[in-house]
Amino acid sequence: MNWTTRVSKLLNIKYPIIQGGLAHLAYSELAAAVSNAGGLGQITAMSLPNPELLRDEIRKVRTLTDKPFGVNFAISQHGKSFEPYLQVAIEEKVPVVSVTGGNPTPFFQQLEGVDIKKLVLVAAKRQAMKAEMLGADAVMVVGQEGGGHIGRDDLSTMVLVPQVVDAVSIPVIASGGIGDGRGLLAALSLGAEGVEMGTRFIATKECVHAHSSYKEALVNGDEFSTVVIKKSIGAPARTLKNSWTDKILELENENATYETLQDYISGEANRRYAHEGKTEEGFVWAGQVIGLIHDIPTVQELIDRMVQDAETIQRRWV
Repeated sequence: MNWTTRVSKLLNIKYPIIQGGLAHLAYSELAAAVSNAGGLGQITAMSLPNPELLRDEIRKVRTLTDKPFGVNFAISQHGKSFEPYLQVAIEEKVPVVSVTGGNPTPFFQQLEGVDIKKLVLVAAKRQAMKAEMLGADAVMVVGQEGGGHIGRDDLSTMVLVPQVVDAVSIPVIASGGIGDGRGLLAALSLGAEGVEMGTRFIATKECVHAHSSYKEALVNGDEFSTVVIKKSIGAPARTLKNSWTDKILELENENATYETLQDYISGEANRRYAHEGKTEEGFVWAGQVIGLIHDIPTVQELIDRMVQDAETIQRRWV
């Protein structure tokens, strides 16, 4: 099977498979492993306490791989300015940046005249069209199945991706509900030219910052094990269901203010579960794709298996 698409050519990667930004989890070890396996690994920038730590992570990746990688910027989710972090990425000449979770206009303004490929995560057709207008090189389109922050319109990946493909001329990357070769081939069939995966890459050996309890919950859960929180404050996001998220939803049903919810939905609450394994003292992001996660392979094993399975399906239909 020919894996060359506009996405693989744009990013100079073997397979059009991109690892999501994964707040508090996506650092040098995982990013390098994905890039070495033929995809595009990414570092999460805004989870780091300061820009110099991002510089350290970028340099660590370069000791682990000579392949392209990216840096993800969740520009409105961590309560701090992205500009100094983006400046580090520019100074370090990273090949790819991606932006999620906010208006990308000031992000693009800072990148004006800089030779870095720009990806934008969107959850609606209108957002994709705006990203193209601003100068995005490709858009990543997440359906409501995805983990972490999703769109407000409850549109599935299956419905949203072809709509965006028809609406823009730049390459489209499908995200949400994809975790194996079947999802990869299905996304390409919808007109996407690559996939982005977050949840599936957490359940890998190289996602070393994710506690074993988190990974085990992904393996043992099913498609009904997630819930969407933060709808009441206009920022819906999909998490693993537990007593902590039950409390969040209870507060939301009582029309709690952001201030009331703040401690429950904070980065610290996320880290307590994700890093420390305190499964009932915080929350973690997860998409409905956990129903397809049954093991914790290496990244290389995962990507090789995805490609092999997709090629097997493709041969069946030729």
